[in-house]
Amino acid sequence: MVVQSSTKAVLLDFGGTLDADGIPWKDRFYPLYLAEHVEVDRDRFDRAFYAADDALVARRLSGCSFQESVLLLVTGVLDALNIADPELASRLCDRFVQDSLDKIRANLETLRELSARFRLGIVSNFYGNLEQICIETGVASLMSVMVDSACVGFTKPDPRIFQVALTALQLDPRETIFVGDSLPRDMKGAKGLGMPHIWLVSDHSGPLAPCCPDDLVIKSFADLREILL
Repeated sequence: MVVQSSTKAVLLDFGGTLDADGIPWKDRFYPLYLAEHVEVDRDRFDRAFYAADDALVARRLSGCSFQESVLLLVTGVLDALNIADPELASRLCDRFVQDSLDKIRANLETLRELSARFRLGIVSNFYGNLEQICIETGVASLMSVMVDSACVGFTKPDPRIFQVALTALQLDPRETIFVGDSLPRDMKGAKGLGMPHIWLVSDHSGPLAPCCPDDLVIKSFADLREILL
């Protein structure tokens, strides 16, 4: 994919993209639990994470801070594992949130540089409090649109969630680039709408192939400077 001069906006995923270099939340959490000596195999952990995540989506966390949201998620995972330990939940939450905030702060300068040339937006499968968390982390002021799946009723890869952002920006898919870390949600969703896309993939993701032969693949969010600026 070659970035076109007609590109007017860059849409971004949040979790795994702005707060980590291509590592989804589930994959970031698992080693933290292991480091706290939680004895759980990967399959069982994944099932517990999905159950806790789905419960928060259904609950709609409007008004919850980043810290509160992560604590609810961590506690839900521990509940699914039949572990009741508030102090453990607090430690897991603090470590995850601090790692996320450190990465977001590191990425803010790249976002500022991108915002000088493009309109920016976020399209995320989230819990109903995406905008609040973006305000907390200093990201919101750089965004022209923020689309939270829990608020609009569509989740990636459904093309309708991307279309919400495009409608707000009054742009065509070909005038926009999507950047995300998930192959089945971000890349597949953007492809389905005919939107150019850039895959942010971790060094730990293994030998995965992009969804389109000419897709741009980056290893760090900061790599967008070289590609887009």
